Amino acid sequence: MNTLLIVEDDKAIRQVIRTIIRRSEIAVSNIMECGDGRTALEILEKRKVDVMITDVIMPGIDGIRLVQEMQKLTHKPLVVVVSGCDDFACAVQLLRLGIRDYIMKPIESERLVESLGRLDREINEKKRRVRELRMIGCQQLKYMILNESISEHEVQTVTSSFEEQLLDQEYVVCCLENIAGEDEDSESYLCLGEIENNRIYIVGRDNKDLLLKNELRDCHVGVSRVHCGVAQLRAAYREAKSARKEAFLRVRHEVEYSGERPGDKGGPDEEKIRQIAQLIGTDKGAAAIKMVEQYFAKIRREGDSCDMLYASVNMLIDEICRTYRNVLQEDEKELIGFRDIYRFAHSEELMEEVIGWIIGFREKISEEFDDYKNRSKVDMALAYIRNNYDKDLNMAVVSNHVSMNYSLFSYAFKQYTGHNFVSYLKELRVNEAKRLLAETDMRVIEISRRVGYENEKHFMKTFKSQCGVSPTEYRRNMQFGDGRQSV
Repeated sequence: MNTLLIVEDDKAIRQVIRTIIRRSEIAVSNIMECGDGRTALEILEKRKVDVMITDVIMPGIDGIRLVQEMQKLTHKPLVVVVSGCDDFACAVQLLRLGIRDYIMKPIESERLVESLGRLDREINEKKRRVRELRMIGCQQLKYMILNESISEHEVQTVTSSFEEQLLDQEYVVCCLENIAGEDEDSESYLCLGEIENNRIYIVGRDNKDLLLKNELRDCHVGVSRVHCGVAQLRAAYREAKSARKEAFLRVRHEVEYSGERPGDKGGPDEEKIRQIAQLIGTDKGAAAIKMVEQYFAKIRREGDSCDMLYASVNMLIDEICRTYRNVLQEDEKELIGFRDIYRFAHSEELMEEVIGWIIGFREKISEEFDDYKNRSKVDMALAYIRNNYDKDLNMAVVSNHVSMNYSLFSYAFKQYTGHNFVSYLKELRVNEAKRLLAETDMRVIEISRRVGYENEKHFMKTFKSQCGVSPTEYRRNMQFGDGRQSV
């Protein structure tokens, strides 16, 4: 369970309950406590609590009234009453209000653990069922988005089954690069996962800014107009997909759909692209790279569309394959991968990878790659990263520090480390976070900042994608692993 709330006016008893829970095998991410019913209600109004353990006799709002008042809330916790009051009528009244257990004081640890264990299994089972239903719903919604010939009857079926999943209110669709990771569960948004090599979210209009600021903060997102109802979902998706192309091309965090742009006038500059391909294998390779940078920067600067970028990249690939078909060998597979331009986060990343490939291929066929010199610079870069990973680092800063061309540094770094820069820095930060979680009592937010993440949510998402568990779960697992117990 995520959150458990202890409501008890006796601080010593609260500590006993907390200790029993921590020493049990029940995984609780967050244990909160307070000394009266009024404060408990304030907490329940602001936070989603899975289980509440409450006394009956307390100053102000007592346990009975607390359970009565919480019935008005949207999210009602499962309740266990722990009381010294041996009053049958009181117990019956509370059970009629829906409490799950009534435990007499003094508290027997086995009795409390048994009760919480049942509730934990119930919560996990409910989550499993909800995930299954959401998965079914997502598949139905994907089918609706992709199937142009869907019948009115099918639309009505999907509407009656899944419209309550954010689609009965005003919503927008967000379309972004297909980032790795599991589809997240949230009450404020719905992640449909991968559609046509994009990642798709449906989010209520009022929660859009929070999603963009937190979970999607490092992405390049196309946002649809505001829509309502399942029947409008396909149109919303098309708008978001169109806006995503604009975000990709302009390297913007967010682009809202404002109507279809006019098509490109003409096509790619065939003569220029042939010239670039011819220069790659000569001693004028640096000029070829500069021409690539200038040509694609011109596309972005002069308002051409992603369709023009797509056509130009594919024409360049065709020319390189035609010109160097006898020497490409295993390099061709990586080159062909650039045809799918939207697997990259944005156009600048695409160009960095294309130029990196050209550099590697050119140096390979010319055998002019100065291995020792570049390895030394990468070693300097690695030392600099290890000493400064807690700061705001990016590849431009590090390549500048070692006085190395940005594109060449990108290629050399990946060549020698086996990782791209972002992956290497992420792994270094997560490994240090794992060490701090295992060896110190620092709070998660402190560790987040210590390893270079100002945004705690971003750190937690990154950590879970790398380790499969949250920082809190990792710390608990490490404590169980070396025989220590958290009390």
